[in-house]
Amino acid sequence: MKSKNYILCLLSLLVMTAVSCKKGFLDAKPSSTILQPQTLDDFQSLLENNNITYSPALPTLAGDEYVYISYPIWQSARTATERNSYVWAVNLFNGETSGGDWSIPYQAIFYSNNVLAGLDKFQSEGNDLSRIKFIKGWALFARAFAYFELVNNFSTAYDPSTANADLGVPIKLNPSVDDIQPRSSVQHTYDQILSDLNAATPLLSATLPLNNREQPSQIAVHALLARVYLNMRKYDLAESQADSTLHLYNTLIDYNAVSTTSIQPFLKTNDELIFYKSANTSYASATVFHNSYTRVNPALINLYDHNDLRLQIFYSLQPDSSNIMKVQYDGLTTLYPFTGLATDEVYLIKAECAARRNDVGTAMTYLNDLLINRYSTNTFTSVTASTSTDALNKILIERRKELVWRNLRWYDIKRLNKEGENITLTRLLNGQVYMLPPNDPRDVFPIPDNEISSSGIQQNVR
Repeated sequence: MKSKNYILCLLSLLVMTAVSCKKGFLDAKPSSTILQPQTLDDFQSLLENNNITYSPALPTLAGDEYVYISYPIWQSARTATERNSYVWAVNLFNGETSGGDWSIPYQAIFYSNNVLAGLDKFQSEGNDLSRIKFIKGWALFARAFAYFELVNNFSTAYDPSTANADLGVPIKLNPSVDDIQPRSSVQHTYDQILSDLNAATPLLSATLPLNNREQPSQIAVHALLARVYLNMRKYDLAESQADSTLHLYNTLIDYNAVSTTSIQPFLKTNDELIFYKSANTSYASATVFHNSYTRVNPALINLYDHNDLRLQIFYSLQPDSSNIMKVQYDGLTTLYPFTGLATDEVYLIKAECAARRNDVGTAMTYLNDLLINRYSTNTFTSVTASTSTDALNKILIERRKELVWRNLRWYDIKRLNKEGENITLTRLLNGQVYMLPPNDPRDVFPIPDNEISSSGIQQNVR
């Protein structure tokens, strides 16, 4: 990003850091000239900033998991971005400043780069070494996660035949405000993500931090690598990372022990949660409980069997027989969608990858291991498949039912359309039908106008 725009970002970062970090060096030095952390506590405070764990929300707005209650409600949406996302308008932002979908990941990258640069100069003592390794691994993990979300939102889906030519996102690897970078390629962006995650792995603990799941572990790195390789359609590598994850941690929750009446059925430390992250959104349409604009898409609700406990645990039935989302895996009442990592996703990655290499038995074993924990006791019948195609179709339906409202459906649509699934999204609004055909340029979000005008980087064509 260009210097002017990045300096403005820094000024806002200081304000946000002062209110969201725990007490540390920024509290004592409220000046835009103080940008470098000095101690290990300072470094960790930067990584504990809320922006590290925020994700973009545009994938939720553009996906097919919800419908607006009515045309007048759609017209009354708080932002033009929400209205335009719903109909996949070419001019998505319509002059509005993006609600952090571009800037927040780059803030996470800025924090990470500051930590990594500071650690390179840090004069350590012998007893600091384990903590230095942990903080460095955390910074690498946070930077990789931010770049993964950026490239999935603002670039076309990964295609090995075109990835070296497709536009990725600007790659910044140091905290200098004068380091202006053009857009890299999609391949270069993914190479950076993989490099950071591979470097982070040996620096982090192989044990899950049970009481603080905003901190990464080797388990989280393997789970994110599984997600990354899945989106790259490198299914052998995705399966290997899923195996590595489940070797270290494979716990599933029996939904028979989860409240079907609570609006907050899960805790932030629930047994399936590997790494906490949530969408930071100024878009009311993307929130969960108390959403007065949208309802869960009836087509999604109709996929669930009567004995499937997810129907009651994930959703709240309304007086008009429609459904809204409950608070999910983050266990918080901030109403933002959960976008982190959990074991249920890893089981589904393992199952899908096994099906794609024609191992139907293994695919069904992992799928059934998950599903038996999702149905009322003594009502579940094991899923079977006659062919790998049959297995894959059943697994993909379960991905849609299990990983709802996590941004993953939008990524799946882009990925699966590259596989030839021909998924067309359709909206009906005030008698008019809106469609998003497979591999349409509008499945790549535009870079916010203020970033284009200040940095001069190339805009996406929609």
